[in-house]
Amino acid sequence: MILSGLLNSVLGKFNRVFPIRNPILWVVLLTSLLLSGCVNYNVGVNFGNANGGEFVQHIKLEEKLTSFSGDSVYEWLNSIERRARKLEGKTRRLSQQELIVSIPFSSGRELQTKFNEFFHPNGNQTSKPVESESNSELPRIDSNLLVFQNNFLLLVRNRLIYDLDLRSLALISSNGNVLANPGSILDLDFSLNTAWGARSMENTENAILPEKNGHQLIWKLKPGELNHIEVVFCLPSPLGIGTLLIILFVWAGFYLRYTFMPDPRVQFAPQPAVTEQS
Repeated sequence: MILSGLLNSVLGKFNRVFPIRNPILWVVLLTSLLLSGCVNYNVGVNFGNANGGEFVQHIKLEEKLTSFSGDSVYEWLNSIERRARKLEGKTRRLSQQELIVSIPFSSGRELQTKFNEFFHPNGNQTSKPVESESNSELPRIDSNLLVFQNNFLLLVRNRLIYDLDLRSLALISSNGNVLANPGSILDLDFSLNTAWGARSMENTENAILPEKNGHQLIWKLKPGELNHIEVVFCLPSPLGIGTLLIILFVWAGFYLRYTFMPDPRVQFAPQPAVTEQS
């Protein structure tokens, strides 16, 4: 996931400045700098209708993080902007530390493709061997979004499944003791906004209970754990509704024509010829 790029850049910078063989030690030192939430990362999927929407990311970094490794962090934000432009997205830089990215999609399949490509731009990069010993110790984050759509003429039923493996962010020491609560370092949200609301499915032990705000569901992602989100929602189908309106319009035309107007077969029937009598 894209968060691993941030962690890789920061930890790599730290290792170059303070070369330490044991990665646990520089994780401890980094943790001491990140005792309060330093990374606020909010991802939201907005479905305007069954045929379109956008997913939006709001990223805000605290000064503690940027002052520690400003160049690496800013390059990470720049890489996010480049990825967004490749996917026909737009970016808005509120400040050096704050960025808003919006990427449009025209179907559930395109959302799935763009979302996964954005967070995994190199495809099978995670499966490639890493040459550097220090880089091999850096956390790897797996993210996968699936969208299934079924068309029922007037409605489109959507099923969205999102799995995010953040177990690598659990800062564990060599003896098994937790060094710091990762939730105090990272503030991660995932939200879904639909026209008619949505229903969360908590059918696995890793499922997260969302907060509801009108038609929006908000999940607080848990660093250090496996996060599973599954939700079902329906949206009106513009194609189905348009087809129904055409059928109704044609039926109404026939009804009015043959109910309130003369039958054209009688109106234009041939008249008998008139003969003159002497």
